Amino acid sequence: MATRPDPVSAHAAASVEGVSQHTTLYDGRKASHPLHILIVGCGMGGLAAAHCLGKAGHKVTVFEAAAAIGEVGAGIQVTPNVSRLLRRWGAGDALEAVGVRPEAIVLRRYATGERVGYTRWTDMEEKYGAPYYHIHRADLHKLLLDLAAPFMTLRLQSTVVSVDPDAPSITLGSGEVVHGDLIIGADGVKSLVQRVVLGHTNPAEPTGDAVYRAIVPSHLLLADPELRELVDVPEMTGWMGPRRHIMAYNIRGKNEYNVVLAHPDDGSVESWTAEGSADKMRADFADYEPRVRKILSFVNSTLKWRLMDRKPLKTWIHPSYKVILLGDACHPMLPYRAQGAAMAIEDAAVLGNLLSRLSHPAQLKPLLQAYENLRLPRTAETQRQSRLNQTIFHLPDGPEQEQRDADMRKATEAELRRSREGKRAADEKLAGSANQWADEDKNMAQFAYDADAAAERWWAEGGQKQVGGVRATHGASREQQVLSRL
Repeated sequence: MATRPDPVSAHAAASVEGVSQHTTLYDGRKASHPLHILIVGCGMGGLAAAHCLGKAGHKVTVFEAAAAIGEVGAGIQVTPNVSRLLRRWGAGDALEAVGVRPEAIVLRRYATGERVGYTRWTDMEEKYGAPYYHIHRADLHKLLLDLAAPFMTLRLQSTVVSVDPDAPSITLGSGEVVHGDLIIGADGVKSLVQRVVLGHTNPAEPTGDAVYRAIVPSHLLLADPELRELVDVPEMTGWMGPRRHIMAYNIRGKNEYNVVLAHPDDGSVESWTAEGSADKMRADFADYEPRVRKILSFVNSTLKWRLMDRKPLKTWIHPSYKVILLGDACHPMLPYRAQGAAMAIEDAAVLGNLLSRLSHPAQLKPLLQAYENLRLPRTAETQRQSRLNQTIFHLPDGPEQEQRDADMRKATEAELRRSREGKRAADEKLAGSANQWADEDKNMAQFAYDADAAAERWWAEGGQKQVGGVRATHGASREQQVLSRL
C-alpha cells in the first residue's frame, strides 16, 4: 500500500511563502493612482482581496478581530473557477500537494446505497481549463495568507466597531480611528460593514437545516473491506434522504475523510466553531445504509452549523463609493453547490484587476460599479443553484423522489455512455438535470469562468472608453477652473 502524508505534513505543504512576490498579474499593470485600502476581515475573501489589490499596486491594511490567524472547520471544495486563479497566483504546486482530485460525484439512496447519480470529473481540466480539488479549509486559508502577506499590513485584535463611509474611516474597539481611501467589508455573514452600505441589516431566514461536520482518519476506512473503496477511489459521495443528506470526500492526500451531514435544525447556532453531539449525529442518521453508520461510528467529535439564507442584495456599494462589500458579506452561500469561498475569491480577482487600472480618483466610481455589475448577477445565480440542491437532495420518499432518481439515472446512463464512447451526443447536455453537476451548460458557466477574463472583457467592450472619459471630463473641468481664475 502506498504511503500517504500525515495531516501535519500535509498542512506544512500548504505553503507558498514569498511566491506572490515573483508572479506577474494584470500583464504587470499597476494603478498609477494607488489607494490605501482598509479591508475588514481576514477570511478567504479578505486575504484574496489583499493579495489581488496589493498586486495591483495599492496599499492594503487588513483588520481582524481575532488574536491569532487560524481556520477551523473541515473540508472545502476548490472548483476549476478557483483553482485557475490559485495557479495563476503561484499556488498551483502547493494546491496539488495538499489537495485530492476527485474522480467523480456519486449520488446514492440513503437507506440502500444504490447509485442513482454519477458524473465523471477526471476530465475537469480538459473541459474547463483547470482541475477540481478537495482540500482542508485550513490549508486553503494558509495558501491565501501566504499569498497576501507581502502586500498587506495585518492588524490582529482589531475589532471594527463603526465605519464612517464619507471620511472614509473605521473606528476600532480601542477607540483608534483609521483613515483610508476605500473600505472593503469582507467581514462575513454577520457583516457590520453591510449594515453601513445598506443602511439596515439584510435579514437572515432559517433554512430549516443545520450541518454536522466531521473528519475521520482514512486508515479506519482502509482497514474495513466495505469502506476501503471510498478512499481508494476518491469520489465525492452523496447520500440523499428525506430532509437530510450527506456529502463525503477525501482530503489531505487521502489521509483524512471529510463528512458533511445536513439535517433538520434543532436549535443550533450560525457558527463555524460550535460543537455538536456525535451521539446525536449518529441517531439522526441511524436509518442510513450500513457503510454510513460504520463511518459515523468512528467520529468522536463534530462541529455543528446552523444554515441561514439571505436574499441577494440590491447593491454592494455605499452611495459615497468609498465603502463596498465582498464575499459572504454580500452573497452568503448555502453549502449545497460548494461555491461559497469560490465566489469570494472570484470577487477579489475581479476587483484587483479593475483597480489595477485606476489612474485618477474620479475613476473609482465607474470601476467599483463595474465590479458590482460583473459580480452580483453571477453570485445571485449561484445562490439560487445552492438553494435548489437543498430541495433536490431532501425530497421525502414518494413520487417526486422517484422522478428525481429517474432523472438522475438518465443522466448517469448518458455519462457512462460518454465514458465508453469518448464523447457526449449533441442532445445530451442534460439541461435542467436534477443532478446539477450533469448539466453541461451549468458546468460551463460555473467552472469555465475566468474572473480576470471577465474584467478584461468589460474593459475591452466599453469600460476603457467609459473610464477614460471620466478622466478626460475631470481634466477638462480643472482646465476650465484655471481659465476662469485668469
